[in-house]
Amino acid sequence: MRYRRLGSSDLSVSEISLGSWLTYGVGVDRGQAVACVDQAFELGINLIDTANIYGRGAAETFLGAVLSGRPRDSYVLATKLFFPMTDTDRGLSRAQVEKQLEASLRRLRTDHIDLYQCHRYDEETPLEETLAALSRAVASGKVRYLGFSEWPADRIRAAVEMAGVEKFVSSQPQYSLLWREPEREIIPLCAANGIGQIVWSPLAQGVLTGKYRPGAPPPEGTRATSEEMGGWMHLLLQEPVLQAVERLRPVAAEAGLSLAQFALAWVLREPNVASAIVGASRPEQLADNVAASGAEVDPALFAQAEAIVAAAR
Repeated sequence: MRYRRLGSSDLSVSEISLGSWLTYGVGVDRGQAVACVDQAFELGINLIDTANIYGRGAAETFLGAVLSGRPRDSYVLATKLFFPMTDTDRGLSRAQVEKQLEASLRRLRTDHIDLYQCHRYDEETPLEETLAALSRAVASGKVRYLGFSEWPADRIRAAVEMAGVEKFVSSQPQYSLLWREPEREIIPLCAANGIGQIVWSPLAQGVLTGKYRPGAPPPEGTRATSEEMGGWMHLLLQEPVLQAVERLRPVAAEAGLSLAQFALAWVLREPNVASAIVGASRPEQLADNVAASGAEVDPALFAQAEAIVAAAR
């Protein structure tokens, strides 16, 4: 496993990180989930990403239990707030930052969070209020660094330019061979301002592993067949996309990688990306994913893959 510095922080994070969206505490059997976390540590993964909304606290509660026996300095813990936890608890107001932070700390069984992230931008709360509240959280020692996920560029600029508040060190966008939108504005803006990327869905919800074949039903036991985890899959399981992924197989093979490893290596080719979040329901998935860290791929193969995907759009 290789590690990268996260933005302007002093956090050194594994190039592959373990996520918990739709999986731990929700869609994956507890025994398998524990095995995945154990495997992650064995493979050198040190960044664990979650959010209060995942399972409405279930993912944080699960991670708090399984991480409680490990030295706190052996992992980087990241969580988020914004989405509704109750009919009245949502957003990034001062009251919500304070309330949700305390709740996350309690569920995670820790006295501090390494990276506290705004899960989306809150149009109903002044940015000044949000950043002041987050800055107080850092000053209290309960949070080390701040990040955001899927913020628009103009709001990122406003936060960067605001004086007297803690600065963001991370951005968490969706980014993959099938979704390159952050390249247009977000990545250049962040790179210029000491903000690194921790990207989600680098395997496009598993589509870039090649497990979903053109003209065939999704295999049993995969995310697409799960009532808890498959809600977004129809957006990706389009025949032209699946055919393009099939055409990526020989390209990945020429690089000496599995399809998943190739897709992860493509994301990690971007210097501003500090880590790629993967979700795993089985430990062996993590072992395959981690092999992408440090993989050296001919840029011409990446260009070939990009052309294949672009032609399917």
